[in-house]
Amino acid sequence: MSLVTPSLLQGASNFRDLGGYATQNGYRIKSGQVFRSDHLATLTPADLASLQALGVRHSLDFRGVAESTATPYDIPGLERVPLAIEPTVIARMQALVAQGIEPTTEETVDLMRETYRDFVNHNAATFGRFLKHLLAHDTPQVFHCTAGKDRTGFAAALLLSALGVDRATIEHDYLLTNQLYRRDPNMEGKGPAHVMKVLWQVQPAFLHAAFEAVDQQGGMQAYLHGPIGLDTHEVQGLRDWLLQA
Repeated sequence: MSLVTPSLLQGASNFRDLGGYATQNGYRIKSGQVFRSDHLATLTPADLASLQALGVRHSLDFRGVAESTATPYDIPGLERVPLAIEPTVIARMQALVAQGIEPTTEETVDLMRETYRDFVNHNAATFGRFLKHLLAHDTPQVFHCTAGKDRTGFAAALLLSALGVDRATIEHDYLLTNQLYRRDPNMEGKGPAHVMKVLWQVQPAFLHAAFEAVDQQGGMQAYLHGPIGLDTHEVQGLRDWLLQA
């Protein structure tokens, strides 16, 4: 399983190494190469030293324009690569609240499932850029959104799938967010408690919705080679870089 080090960065609660997971064909993901995280705007000086010691040179930022503008960061030696995917579920929720409509827990879950289907059906090109950037720079990298749970969670699921990790293990990594992420009211906005609880945690149903949408397009390999845009050599390149016996 992943080498979870929740205390490695004080200013990013959901930062963790994707290394350590086993693949279905007997390999293991190298540690110290690809990290996933929540946003990096509140890192401490000690955190910056830790990132430098890890050799991280690129941060792949899935936050939308307003999010990255509200909480910018400029870390010496770290190139931020914007891969903006706007948080549409928040906009949908705010529109409902503005109309005086308070969604139920079940309706909020449905909105989140729709968000994950949108990742698959409408954001494939951006997630393809993410995987191609990883492949083009064989130095340690970190990818993140605001909480490191939805856009980041699906990106991690894609990468782990491309490397040959089974879905049960991918779901395990995905659900670690519920143990690690420290909710920040300043980031979350306002809304009914039961709605905010759904929005700022992860559930298996969310990830399952994404996988169902992928399977409707012929399965993960067809999705990686089709909408994501990776050819066979690029998938093998990721495996050559990130896997070890």
